[in-house]
Amino acid sequence: MHSQTRWTVSLSTVVVLAILSGCGGGGGLSSGDAGGGVGSFGDAGGAGGSSGGGTALPAKTLTWAAPESYTDQTSLNPVTDLAGFEIYVNESGAFADADAPSAVVSAVDTTTHTLTTSFNLANLGAYLSRGVVYRVSMRAVAVTGLKSDFSPPASFSF
Repeated sequence: MHSQTRWTVSLSTVVVLAILSGCGGGGGLSSGDAGGGVGSFGDAGGAGGSSGGGTALPAKTLTWAAPESYTDQTSLNPVTDLAGFEIYVNESGAFADADAPSAVVSAVDTTTHTLTTSFNLANLGAYLSRGVVYRVSMRAVAVTGLKSDFSPPASFSF
């Protein structure tokens, strides 16, 4: 009997929300599990995509740390071994393999040749509305096509 080992990318992510209102102050929410990578949100001001009302959404930046190992603890070089990151956004916080990602970003920024570690969620403004609480999750995708599990979802709104 032949046994095949399945290699998967480990994107064990602690997701932390640090959302500050435009006038300073604000609150925070967090969701996560123990693990390597880190994801967080922050308001950065400025314009983003537009919501249903045609008003530009403020920047809301998702940041993360890329995985450095596969699930079997074999080391992984994120710059050479990762193809990209898939970002999923919905209202329920339930994400499945059959879901299409809301955005896909390259693992390496083609301009700076550095690892990509952030994404402005306001770029999804055509699909998002003010006042709605959304959940976001990510997956790392290896150059071989293998995908990590979904990161724990975190909440955000505009």
